[in-house]
Amino acid sequence: MAFFMAILRFWRLLMMIRLVLAQDELLPPDFNRTATRRAKFLRAVLTFAAPRFKPEKRGRQLSDRIRKYGPSYIKLGQFLATRPDIIGPAMAADLGHLQDRLPPFGDREMRRSLAREFETPDAVLADIGAPIAAASIAQVHQAHAPDNPDARYAVKILRPGIEETLRGELAIFRKMARLAEFVLPGIRRLRPVAAVDTLALSVMGETDLRREAAALSEIGENTAQDSGFDVPKVIWEASGKRVLTMQWVDGLSAADPDALRAAGHDMRALATKLIRVFLTTALRDGFFHADMHQGNLLVRADGTLVAIDFGITARLDSDSRRYLAEILHGFIFRNYTKVARVHFEAGYVPAHHSQDAFAQALRGVVEPIHDKNADKIAMSRVLNQLFDVTEQFDMETRTELLLLQKTMVTVEGVARSFDPQLNIWEAAEPVVADWLKQQFGPQAILRDLQRLGFDGLATLRRLPDLLAQIETGIAALEKISDAQEQQKSRKPAAWPGWLALTATALAGTALAAHFIKLPL
Repeated sequence: MAFFMAILRFWRLLMMIRLVLAQDELLPPDFNRTATRRAKFLRAVLTFAAPRFKPEKRGRQLSDRIRKYGPSYIKLGQFLATRPDIIGPAMAADLGHLQDRLPPFGDREMRRSLAREFETPDAVLADIGAPIAAASIAQVHQAHAPDNPDARYAVKILRPGIEETLRGELAIFRKMARLAEFVLPGIRRLRPVAAVDTLALSVMGETDLRREAAALSEIGENTAQDSGFDVPKVIWEASGKRVLTMQWVDGLSAADPDALRAAGHDMRALATKLIRVFLTTALRDGFFHADMHQGNLLVRADGTLVAIDFGITARLDSDSRRYLAEILHGFIFRNYTKVARVHFEAGYVPAHHSQDAFAQALRGVVEPIHDKNADKIAMSRVLNQLFDVTEQFDMETRTELLLLQKTMVTVEGVARSFDPQLNIWEAAEPVVADWLKQQFGPQAILRDLQRLGFDGLATLRRLPDLLAQIETGIAALEKISDAQEQQKSRKPAAWPGWLALTATALAGTALAAHFIKLPL
């Protein structure tokens, strides 16, 4: 049975690849010029008699076909939509139509899931309604608190058997990525295998709803004092590995800009707020919602943005946050030399290249679009130019930044749907500047000095204990040495004395190290 399932999964992936490769305009821009004969022959064989869609309907038709292949293919299509460097801008735009919507599973399966998760489901959830949203990983129901009919909940329940399905299909994706690296050596710098591993880690993380509950709780705490942004609160007693319960949120979907305008919302303000919310959580907190598409955003009547569905989140370490802030700051103020320097410092560009040449290449791409509104920019042309730059300077895909890049693309797309004329640089500038000031300005220096001062005082307080420990250790070593000398009639071995001297030296070194830390 397992063998036949593997064959079926491989066949589905082959059909998806065949479908995509058959669309001539969806190939990477330089395919016909740079692809090997083997790659061109393989493409011709794979796409023989495959359907070709007209450009004006291609996005919808392609997405409808992929959705029929199942959950993993929806996730793969959505992931590829954020990687125009691999599949080209046209295909990325078409796959942007791919929505994560599937028919719901039945009431019987839902009741079984609740019974497996809770000893007495009725004690934590009441009046569970029909599914109101069904995606590839889980579906959502509305319910109420057992002791309070006015308290409404949103209950997310995993699809039965989804973990096994995802594991099998993701394994096939990885094998095909390896094959792609073998057949197309030119794409190895884009690291498709590593990209699939990142996708797999992200997707499999969605199958443990305890992780999503923890992410929701953490981001809620991080943003509790931020005006204009909110997240639902977790109902812990009604949540587990396969069930997540949170407070119900009333609001209009961000996927319906017309309804938002009709309700009187300031669309430019919403677009600006969305950009700043994302950058704030990424830079300030280092932990952000990594799937902020329209379907995962609601807008309350007062204009508050509410993020839902925290199945995909990501973290940035302190160095990555600094690199991101400095790169954005450099672009905002047209300091291409700074942008180039940070790229080299971070290791994004190999050291054998010229920083000045890289800065010049960036200037040639960014300067023509800097003062233009989003609706005046031909993004496909800009992306093609950026891909040329990454190839010229041997820039490899950074897998640790894939979710950041994916989310930045998604957030910009949502913001542009709110306000096509939004200037992204102006929206981002206050957040980036404030973060850099907090990290490297006078307040940051005072904060570091204060921390060093406290560390120094703590070391001074520990000094008597440290000296006593050293004295005790030396005394113990001397006793051991004396005992061994008494037991042996022959000339005593020299090692105990050397051991005592070594211990004394090490203790002195440790003591010196403590004093070196003091802000004297």
